[in-house]
Formats: sequence, C-alpha cells, structure tokens
Amino acid sequence: MTDKSYTPPRVWQWDQANGGKFANINRPTAGATHEQQLPVGEHPFQLYSLATPNGVKATIMFEELLELGFKDAEYDAFLINIGEGDQFGSDFVAINPNSKIPALLDRSTNPPTRVFESGSILLYLAEKFDAFLPTDHAGRTETLNWLFWQMGAAPFLGGGFGHFYAYAPEQYEYPINRYALEVKRQFDVLDQQLAKHRYIAGDQYTIADMAIWPWYSAVANNEAYNAAEFLQTEQYTHVRRWIDEVGARPAVRRGRIVNRSWGDAEAQLRERHSADDFANKNI
Repeated sequence: MTDKSYTPPRVWQWDQANGGKFANINRPTAGATHEQQLPVGEHPFQLYSLATPNGVKATIMFEELLELGFKDAEYDAFLINIGEGDQFGSDFVAINPNSKIPALLDRSTNPPTRVFESGSILLYLAEKFDAFLPTDHAGRTETLNWLFWQMGAAPFLGGGFGHFYAYAPEQYEYPINRYALEVKRQFDVLDQQLAKHRYIAGDQYTIADMAIWPWYSAVANNEAYNAAEFLQTEQYTHVRRWIDEVGARPAVRRGRIVNRSWGDAEAQLRERHSADDFANKNI
C-alpha cells in the first residue's frame, strides 16, 4: 500500500480546487446558479442532454420507438454542455432539480410532464408506448430488476472507478483497486447472465439492455476511461457478443451520436430534430 494517509477534519470544508477534471462543476449545494432559458422545438418531447452513457440511454430509446413506427415519439434533442454549467440554468433545474442529464419534458400532457433520471425516462417511455417492457409479470419484473441493477451499479463504475482511474488529480492504489474489483465483478455478473440469455432480461430486447449497454460498451470499447486492457474486458466473451449485437442495431447507432459534441465531426449530432439530421453521418 503506497497511498498517503488522510485524517478527516472534525467538520468538512469545501475545497473548490479539489475534485480533478470536473472540479469546476462540482459543488455541495443544489439549485440554479443563473437564469438560462432552454430552447424549445416543435415535437411533443423535448430532451435536454449530452451523449454520455446516461444521456445515450434516452436517445437510443427514442430512436428505437421511431424504428418501430411510433410517430408520436418524435423528439427534439438539445445539447446541454455540462462543462459550462448549462445544467445549473434556471429552466433546466425546473425540469431536473438534481441538475443532471438527461432531462425530458413531455408536452403531450396537460400540463407538461417533467421526467428526470435516465432510468425513469426509459420506464416512462416504455409504459407510455407499451414497448420494450414485457407485459407478463415475470418478464416485467426481470426487466425492472436489471434496470435498477444498472442504476445502482453505475456510480461504482463511473463515479468510483472512472473517477479515480481517469479523472482524479492523483492516482492512488487503494481506490483504483477497490473499484476495479467491483467493476470486474459487475462484468462477471453480466457475463454469467448473458451466457444463458440473448439479452439482459431474457430473449427479448428491453429497456434493461438500453440502460446497461451504453456504460459497459463504452468501457469495453475503450470509449470511456481507456481501461479495457487494465480491466481485461475481452475475457467476458458473452458480454462482448452482446455489446456487438446491440451496437449494430440501427436505432442504437443513431441514438449514440445524438447530443455528441466531441470526436469525429461525422459522428457528432449536437442537436436532433428529425430523421434527416442523420444524413451524411458516420453511423
């Protein structure tokens, strides 16, 4: 063990410079920091997001619904730049008081319905359109089991491993090993489940796949944290098979680039307002 010891003070004090890459947007209080009006498009659903793994869940769901022919699932997706603090603007906080992406406003209801937290958005849309969520008791319950598994697992994968391995101002052995152990355990949970089933909750593609795929594909494909070799993700062969199969779906290929503002220009779609926006994109 080479980590420096640390004795917590009796009363915690906020050090604004401490926090690594995202220190400028982290704070111990909630609420809006400034007035900022959000743009509004013409469709029933207004999505305010960024193409992080959590944001991609929502855009994949919308594109899957449209792929099935649900015309009422048309949506406008506007970019929220979390690096610049857009998530602390007054209009955004009115939709999501937790100031995290994605945030959704459903204007097909009167009054409009706000929906925040990515898992809640998936469940809301699945129930609204009666799609990607089994209707039988066992199938629905199994799907929700895995949906909530992901919601509980992601903080260990992202805020735990991802932060200490890739974003912390200094790297320390103990937190990296602690969270690497947990992430590998999560991959093994998925690998054992996918050894028995084509998709996460069984033989049917569901919102459980949409919730889990963005996080674990990003890690396994070195799109997040550049840690695939470190974690030896190739050894999880059933997860690898599932990542490739889900990733080849046309709706997934579209959804994963919506609200993306980095990487190759052909793989970015900062805003989405219609299917025409995908023309000439690398999907």
